[in-house]
Amino acid sequence: MTETRPNILILMVDQLTGTLFPDGPEPWLHAPNLRRLAERSVRFSTAYTASPLCAPGRASFMSGQLPHRTRVYDNAAEFASDIPTFAHHLRRAGYRTALSGKMHFVGPDQLHGFEERLTTDIYPADFGWTPDYRKLGERIDWWYHNLGSVTGAGVAEITNQLEYDDEVCFQAVQKIYDLSRGADPRPWALCASFTHPHDPFVARRRYWDLYKDCAELEPPAAIAYADMDPHSRRLMDACNWRDFDVTPDHVRRARRGYFANISYVDDRIGEILGVLEATRQDAVIVFVSDHGEMLGRRGLWFKMNFFEGSARVPLMIATPDGPGALPPGRIATPVSTLDVTPTLCDLAGISMADVAPWTDGESLVPLARGAKREAPVLMEYAAEGSVAPMVAIRDGRWKLIHCPADPDMLFDLDADPDERVDLAGDAAHAEALARLRAMAEARWDIPRFDAEVRQSQARRWVVYEALRNGHYFPWDFQPLRAASERYMRNHMNLDTLEEAKRFPRGE
Repeated sequence: MTETRPNILILMVDQLTGTLFPDGPEPWLHAPNLRRLAERSVRFSTAYTASPLCAPGRASFMSGQLPHRTRVYDNAAEFASDIPTFAHHLRRAGYRTALSGKMHFVGPDQLHGFEERLTTDIYPADFGWTPDYRKLGERIDWWYHNLGSVTGAGVAEITNQLEYDDEVCFQAVQKIYDLSRGADPRPWALCASFTHPHDPFVARRRYWDLYKDCAELEPPAAIAYADMDPHSRRLMDACNWRDFDVTPDHVRRARRGYFANISYVDDRIGEILGVLEATRQDAVIVFVSDHGEMLGRRGLWFKMNFFEGSARVPLMIATPDGPGALPPGRIATPVSTLDVTPTLCDLAGISMADVAPWTDGESLVPLARGAKREAPVLMEYAAEGSVAPMVAIRDGRWKLIHCPADPDMLFDLDADPDERVDLAGDAAHAEALARLRAMAEARWDIPRFDAEVRQSQARRWVVYEALRNGHYFPWDFQPLRAASERYMRNHMNLDTLEEAKRFPRGE
């Protein structure tokens, strides 16, 4: 990389499981653009979300802080304006920061350090999706997940989500073109954040047809409801499973739609990378998802749990050629999306002393350059389907899942990557369980965490019901584009305008 601060392009997707990215995309996935990106990236094959749900996962990704610190516990919890994000750190260091697409900010602050947003969000910014631990087992039909995404999988040429992601791509492409013109000398950081391959599993025909004979469509091994762990049963109930007769063909179609939408978003990413190359701009490129997708494993769908399908995410970082470049290759050491903020700051030459107090993660740059890393990966979940905060630790080969409402679960992921054998009750592994339990007790005050979640939920129910009475002023972001400053207007010099808007010039 050059001595100047590098440009940064973050390509974020939604609900893409890292289990399909053991070393870049699986060979059977039709994802040529991500495959090319992987070839020149550091590939973190065992990366985890900080929280397996959209808003808490994204707030943690942006801030480098766990949900108990951000207080973004669920998809309707406000992300406070005083929490520094990577956009704040970069902007403070002189970057021009922009977001095209989804970040699921809840509350009146819809920027969180971004200088501009190019689109609105796909999800609401208010408190309407607040869970309520006071009402155990309650299902809020109008917004909770259900298995209709599975039984309704299929083909469509336009959907709510396709309309959104087409716009995300278009605006990102236009912004990269604009940045190439050189009107602003600052380095830039652009995040293009897509909602695919998040359910519903509905795809355009040309992507659906790519997976006609794919062997990976076959239903994965499921666990009967009666044999599931308590949290998994609660998730099934939250998804209203009894009202849907999910057949093996439904599973095949849902998986096909999901894979097809990976190919769709790969095409959109290809457009963005193509324009970056055509405009001769270099950038650090980060590819990441907010959380994963179970895709029928263990009989579960979507996310909201700490099993590998839900908690694992793809994470790849490509740096421009030069003396500071990170060497491409696969790194199996477990890492977290909490690490992205300090990593971006490290790559941008921002003092870690100014960043470290505000994050629970650590820069991945030393690890990418061959250093050892001993820190465990920490995860939290306190949203729909749960009845108390849940935490997890990935430490080496071991994963502990702990919730005060449920028995602990312990998995040896080296011997049991599909997490079929819970070792928490096995005396032969009592030492590993005790060590991880002690780590959890040292890191979390679960009773306090639980009390803070319940207080937050109760406050938000009062505020939401009040704000929906009388005049309603939504917090949803409204993109503003001044038409009088676009294209040609009479306060502009036509000759100067045409020259300034051309790139490259003189060819």
